Amino acid sequence: MIINPMVRNNICINSHPAGCFLSVQRQIEYAKKSIKPANGTMPRLVLVIGCSGGYGLASRIAAAFGYGAITIGISKEKAGTKTQTGTPGYYHNLSFDREAAKAAIISLTLDGDAYSSETKAQTVQAVREAAAKAKIPAKIDLIVYSLASPARTDPKTGILHKAVIKPIGVPFSGQTLNMMDGSFIPVQAEPATEEDVFNTIKVMGGEDWELWVESLLREGLLSPATRTIAYSYLGPEISWPIYKNGTIGKAKEDLERACRLINKNYSTEGKIAGAWISVNKALVTRASAVIPIFPFYVSCLFKVMKKMNLHENCIEQIIRLYNDRLYISEDPQKTPADSEGRIRIDDWEMREDVQKAVMEKMNNTTQENVFTETDLAGFKHDFLIAHGFDVDGIDYNADLDLGTYIG
Repeated sequence: MIINPMVRNNICINSHPAGCFLSVQRQIEYAKKSIKPANGTMPRLVLVIGCSGGYGLASRIAAAFGYGAITIGISKEKAGTKTQTGTPGYYHNLSFDREAAKAAIISLTLDGDAYSSETKAQTVQAVREAAAKAKIPAKIDLIVYSLASPARTDPKTGILHKAVIKPIGVPFSGQTLNMMDGSFIPVQAEPATEEDVFNTIKVMGGEDWELWVESLLREGLLSPATRTIAYSYLGPEISWPIYKNGTIGKAKEDLERACRLINKNYSTEGKIAGAWISVNKALVTRASAVIPIFPFYVSCLFKVMKKMNLHENCIEQIIRLYNDRLYISEDPQKTPADSEGRIRIDDWEMREDVQKAVMEKMNNTTQENVFTETDLAGFKHDFLIAHGFDVDGIDYNADLDLGTYIG
């Protein structure tokens, strides 16, 4: 089968297995050579909730192939068959597990709804199974919470909640970029209702993170050495109407509330080492490509940061997070953080000189110069790579046997 990308409105609806495999392998090679010996407690048993792409996948790769950690990963993916491709995450997980097996690194990947009580129970068993296989205590050293889902069924009520990307209070009007042809597209969004805000918080807020920590503590799988981290984004003021001050921003505020509560209830009592929010750099993910204004902003940001030699992709960001923040000291209190207790890996993006250059570029970009003023080509490249396309070294005209990419 010959597979070409099928992109509609900045959404790719298929994937290329060989490209997904090679992308994972290259991230693994980078992790092997880039992780520094940990000054802090090196993770040996890691749980990644949302492991199949972006920052979650990079977090798992860095832990396993940088530190040699056992990893348990959770994601909900559509499996591929001999005649139809699966989701990119399905192939990312399969590639990761095959490479881990080659390296004699224990890994278990669970396919399921991470929000459900059933998946949490299955995870408990998987952690114990992996620890027993490695002959180490069943104590998780690191929990990475990196879910990116549009919907969540509350395990207590059975109610399905759906997240929305909307402003709050006033309508949003702006423009975004079609990455495939470089055309500007006007976007408008009506203000969110109270129900919209509530539902988005239920899906993307911190409630489920709290439930995970509570569940694992109850099962005796955490220790005073356990660290847990969730990922967030703040961004520049230009994005605030649709992001920080919108429904997503309210959900991120709730994530920070959950972080404070986890620390209050468990860290201060010595049950775990600590919980952190890591505010990461703007990158191209399957989700960010459809957020209004982001393709335009990120294309300008990439152009500036690459010129300044400051650009990082997902695996580079996570390696810096591990090397220079999370495992810089055995004492969790020495983890570098801002006044709100957040780890800032967006520090290079938010530098004053970077932001000034980006805003100037956004103001000077027109339909006529969009390909020279911005790095739209880089945005498109990263987007396609997330789905296994545009990966250097893959012959996309070759007939692919999908049967070799089935778990």
